[in-house]
Amino acid sequence: MSLFRTKTIESIGVTNSQLKRCLNAWDVTFLGVGAIIGAGIFVLTGVVAATSAGPAIILSYIMAGLACVFVALSYAELAASIGGCGSAYGYAYAGLGELIAWIIGWDLLLEYGLGISTVAVGWSGYVESALASIGIALPTALVNSPFEGGIVDLPAMLIILLLAGLLCLGTRESSRFNTAIVFIKLLAIAVFIGVAVFHVDTQNWNVFMPFGWNGMMRGAALVFFAYIGFDAVSTAAEETINPQRNLPIGIIASLFFCTTIYIVVSALLTLVVPYTSLNVKSPVASVLLSLQQPLAAGLISAGAIAGLTTVMLVLYYGFSRIFLAISRDGLLPARFAKINPKTQTPVPIILGSGVVMSIVAGLTPINQLAELVNIGTLAAFVLVCGGVIALRITKPDMPRPFKLSWHPVVPVLGIIFCLALMFSLPTITWLRFSIWMIVGIAIYAAYGYRHSKINQ
Repeated sequence: MSLFRTKTIESIGVTNSQLKRCLNAWDVTFLGVGAIIGAGIFVLTGVVAATSAGPAIILSYIMAGLACVFVALSYAELAASIGGCGSAYGYAYAGLGELIAWIIGWDLLLEYGLGISTVAVGWSGYVESALASIGIALPTALVNSPFEGGIVDLPAMLIILLLAGLLCLGTRESSRFNTAIVFIKLLAIAVFIGVAVFHVDTQNWNVFMPFGWNGMMRGAALVFFAYIGFDAVSTAAEETINPQRNLPIGIIASLFFCTTIYIVVSALLTLVVPYTSLNVKSPVASVLLSLQQPLAAGLISAGAIAGLTTVMLVLYYGFSRIFLAISRDGLLPARFAKINPKTQTPVPIILGSGVVMSIVAGLTPINQLAELVNIGTLAAFVLVCGGVIALRITKPDMPRPFKLSWHPVVPVLGIIFCLALMFSLPTITWLRFSIWMIVGIAIYAAYGYRHSKINQ
């Protein structure tokens, strides 16, 4: 039997999942905003400006944003046409076959799982700084991993377990929490813009591209991490009211809104202070402190904590739904696909993965992993765009409530932009990614192929 066997379109997402449809277009859009605005704007902006792009970081965000626009449009067509909670995994299953679907699902588990642990460590750092600013010092042994001179990063572990409990309660409750926190971080960003706009010094842009074109592209490949998570919106298909309409709205609206904010904030950061001073853990708050605005800096820290919380929440939500879709298909043990009849959520997946991710976050020093997460995500996006083209050829009559007007230009441009960003990443990242792929293919050969529902 061929490894490239595909599901029928009708079989995607029709399992008796008992997932509850409760999300409207507003909820879906805020899921996207909650996932996108976080570490990218509060951490990466300063680091990338100082070390890779300089003031040209705004071009880096535009370049990464363009790649995401083309991918988002492709996602919108597939999400409206196919649906299902598996996101790109399910789309690949329908258009490119089981083996490619497994590879893309394995990529997405890397993206979401590693992303959650990484952001949890950043969240822990912001919480430690915020408590220290009011005179509460946490023991060093409880905020650092064993490799950093401590015992465990306890705050990072606790926030993951707390979010696991929240997700187990129900999707609607999680969505309401996400929306409330999104408003807090948007308020913090508005405070920064309101203060910074009165301290602009255009001389800071005298050398706009200090690292040249290559630096700008390297910066685009790094800030791409800021956009990771917008694809999590598509994992909500089975819990969205009228997904053919609301999913495309949520995906595209959240992406355009967040890209605009990234460009404005990065422009102000590099206009207010020299880009060389931004290589700090909390660049936005640091800039406000340099402007003698401690109250505003405190609000930014609160917004950063809120922002990182919603990023973890939405990534965790997406991780659990993709894991659920893969388990349903038999490529991972089916016992993980059980839905709690009371909360209508995949409790075994949420709790089991939460324990693993909290251990990773608490005991592991996570350095340079943004690049590894990025390359896995970009590879998945290439396959999503390829899936649009493949389905247009193999299933031209498939109903498409949202249909790309410029086919195949849009998905081809998505592939080109994503490949350009992938090849801007260093060789060591490609090596690590190759190892992850080899492990994934070995798991599929040893377990997934024999237990696949299609095989059975």
